[in-house]
Amino acid sequence: MERIKPMLLNSRIATDARPTKKGKRQTSISARQDRRILTPSQLARIPSLEQGRLQCYLMLVIGDLAALAFGFFLASYIYLGAMFAPQSMMQIQMILPVFLTIGLYNGSYSIKALRQPTFSILRAIVALLVAAAIITFVAFFAKSSAEFSRSTMALSLLFSVITIIFVRDQMRSVIRQRCGTTGENFLIVSDGGPKIESDNAYYFDAERFGLRPDIGNPEAIERLGKMLRHMDRVLVSCAPERRGEWAHALKCLSVDGEILDDSVRELGALGAHVRDGMGILLISHRPLGLRARIMKRAFDLAVAGPAVILLSPLLGLIALAIWLEDRGPVFFLQKRMGRSNQLFSIYKFRSMRSDRLDSAGNRSASKDDDRITKVGRFLRRTSLDEVPQLLNVLGGSMSIVGPRPHALGSQAGDKLFWEIDSRYWQRHTLKPGLTGLAQVRGFRGATDTEGDLTNRLQSDLQYMDGWSLWRDISISFATARVLVHDRAF
Repeated sequence: MERIKPMLLNSRIATDARPTKKGKRQTSISARQDRRILTPSQLARIPSLEQGRLQCYLMLVIGDLAALAFGFFLASYIYLGAMFAPQSMMQIQMILPVFLTIGLYNGSYSIKALRQPTFSILRAIVALLVAAAIITFVAFFAKSSAEFSRSTMALSLLFSVITIIFVRDQMRSVIRQRCGTTGENFLIVSDGGPKIESDNAYYFDAERFGLRPDIGNPEAIERLGKMLRHMDRVLVSCAPERRGEWAHALKCLSVDGEILDDSVRELGALGAHVRDGMGILLISHRPLGLRARIMKRAFDLAVAGPAVILLSPLLGLIALAIWLEDRGPVFFLQKRMGRSNQLFSIYKFRSMRSDRLDSAGNRSASKDDDRITKVGRFLRRTSLDEVPQLLNVLGGSMSIVGPRPHALGSQAGDKLFWEIDSRYWQRHTLKPGLTGLAQVRGFRGATDTEGDLTNRLQSDLQYMDGWSLWRDISISFATARVLVHDRAF
């Protein structure tokens, strides 16, 4: 958290110090806050702590495994006279996977464990003792408990507990260096609301720098996404008339968003709590946790990597056919809206005439579109024009499954997509996908009416609300049925 040292600004968000009994503490907090008040450029440069947290989790896992191995091998050497006695090797091989499984679910590897060393140590010890109890229970009912030395097991657990305490305590400084004292980037945005004090937050004055949550302006939404992309939690203190705008904007970003407000029903808050005597509403949360994002990314790479290799001969033939038809470029690049409402360049095989390309996406392709080439019509009919997006997946800007990315100029009827439903921007809290729930339900092709957009949006929001790896796999298989479709033009 302290790797960025924001320069002192003249504006102050912290409460001014007053000559009370708490005056010294208030002065100290205000001074720390002044050092952490950010300009727009500084806010955009705040490094993400997600990679640091992942590294710390891996260090904790490796440290725990080393502690258990040391404890069991030392006990084996002292009691059995051999460090790698078969009995000890069998015990540690059985207890390690059970210990890790329990540790993953009891908070041994969580943000709270990074913040609180005592909590971290206690949860790891509980995971070890529960794992030992399960192994002993299984060995008893399997009638193989005679092969286990109770003395060796007890001594191994004692040495392992002592080693875990030592190793996790030694990691405190490394964890604090990589993840700060709280393990997350916490930003307080001031936009005309009450002033807030916090020891571990960054501060941004939205009024001073003209930051507005204008969901009707794609450029403003993209700017907000860029500035807050590395924040884990954002608390907004704004004037009552702007709470609704901030609520919509926060729901469109991949952050845990909160608004200082007493109104729950109007904003559709996910939760409410009191902090420092003030009522706070939880407006949004990340759609996927760290483990879920790791699983989703692993699935993307496991599918996209082999697919690019296996399809490379076909991709070469398609590229040659496109070039031979009119000697134009093979690929078509277009700006689309991605995760956290940030623009990215999407790759497609060019299916339209070079002089009739629509980079802004203002006109949806129709069945008898005169812009589409002969090769392009076949590619669109078979969805082969979308295959180069596997490169987007490998690059990390897209996923195999997710809401399909749209161009900024896309319209349904005579309205832009975001003008039809204010929830439209919420679909961008996940990476866009090659395919999605809307596509396997048949909602694809031109958006002639507002209902065409509404059906897709409802499916996208439903997909995001109930994500699971198995759902991604099932949607991927279901996509095979709709690759050739009567609305694929």
